[in-house]
Amino acid sequence: MSGGEGGEGEKEKKKRRSMVYMWGYLPGATPQRSPILSPEPVAEAAGGEQWRDVCGGGCGFAMAISESGKLNTWGSTDELGQGYVTSGKHEENPEPFPLPTEATIINAAAGWAHCVAVTENGGVYTWGWKECVPTGRVVTDQSTTENLEKDVTEKHNGSFIEEVSPKSQVSHSILRRQSSGSVSKHDNKVGEEGTKRRKLSTAKQTSESPTTEEAMSALPCLVSLSPGVRIAMVAAGGRHTLALSVSDVGQVWGWGYGGEGQLGLGSRIRMISSPHPIACVETSSYVRDRIPGLPRRGVASDSQVYKVPGTCIKAIACGGRHSAVVTDAGALLTFGWGLYGQCGQGSTDDELSPSLVSSLWGVQIGGVAAGLWHTICTSVEGQVYAFGGNQFGQLGTGNDQAETLPRLLSAPSLENKHAKLVSCGARHSAILTEEGDVFSWGWNKYGQLGLGDVIDRSIPSQVPLIDCHPTKVACGWWHTLLLAESPP
Repeated sequence: MSGGEGGEGEKEKKKRRSMVYMWGYLPGATPQRSPILSPEPVAEAAGGEQWRDVCGGGCGFAMAISESGKLNTWGSTDELGQGYVTSGKHEENPEPFPLPTEATIINAAAGWAHCVAVTENGGVYTWGWKECVPTGRVVTDQSTTENLEKDVTEKHNGSFIEEVSPKSQVSHSILRRQSSGSVSKHDNKVGEEGTKRRKLSTAKQTSESPTTEEAMSALPCLVSLSPGVRIAMVAAGGRHTLALSVSDVGQVWGWGYGGEGQLGLGSRIRMISSPHPIACVETSSYVRDRIPGLPRRGVASDSQVYKVPGTCIKAIACGGRHSAVVTDAGALLTFGWGLYGQCGQGSTDDELSPSLVSSLWGVQIGGVAAGLWHTICTSVEGQVYAFGGNQFGQLGTGNDQAETLPRLLSAPSLENKHAKLVSCGARHSAILTEEGDVFSWGWNKYGQLGLGDVIDRSIPSQVPLIDCHPTKVACGWWHTLLLAESPP
């Protein structure tokens, strides 16, 4: 190639601009404060900067990182969406979030009640509801408390009450009777009240009757980690956080609420107030000839135990009350709440420690994402596997049956497509393919699938995009963001 040709190539590259598109429920992002049903471009970052990354999570607000490393938020207002508790009051245009650091932000995530961000030097800042924040000054404001109480108890069906106690609960007994790892929606209401009392009473009481103390939120603060620990990636769940370090060979750290085992510490520790290391690879093992669908105690005594493949963790994900990690050898481990089979172990038991998803033995997993009650993972060969709750089609299997074992998606729309990235909202899912296409499926009440309507989809459906090259997709709880390059 001649120098002139190379110069022209560089000029074309420079002409490309990174853009962010949004769709779904972001109440303050439009003057009408209505759901966005199709992809719409987001305004430039402050100062006309380009975008570097989009961040998952967030209830009613969105987060993205500008080229200079500033964390920008938008979409939430004091009157609409729970997001204002953690994001501050931002409306149509992205604004830099006032973090107490000038360091460049390289990664960020948001859960139901908190946010977390990583700096280029490996530090972690977090803020939001006090129970999710391990350190820092806790503050409260009476107007915030009143708005929060109104949002949590009276708001539309996207409220926290619905998130933790949906109309269709799945009973343990029904799920365990399904040898195929599935449960039909017809049986969902069986044992509804008992399930609510057993699993959700604490969260339900908190959401319905928040006190001033419960409504307190903590300002952004630096998380105190062990000396020398540098974090590269974070994930935020309902009320827990995972962080992946680069300084100690892919160690996972966790803090926050752990009542269902989502912190992977081997017990139902309700609250971890400081980051603790989670033993994922070092001490984890699996039974090679374990029968899918049977609890561990049902495995024959002569079964052999093997070490989980891999030497460190390369990817992490947080769901509503469960977690998932991927080793450098492509092994998937899950832990936490298992009511809907979201841990992929063939049962509905909670997993208190990281456990290998043994039915995926031989499949090298490349990425994983977790929603409120479901999990989606992709193989390095571009296949998509799904398991967990499926009330709104969020598994993409073409029906509404929960899956307690990973199920390979074989929708015609994905034929000859190779999944590259995956993301999950509360009850919807999205992937970006190597071919540059975006597919979404699941709950669509607020247009979070980006398909121009509010109809749920139970199979992957392609999001119509014009004149852009997608590079990343990130689902919030009720919305979706897309990072893309504009044509030169």
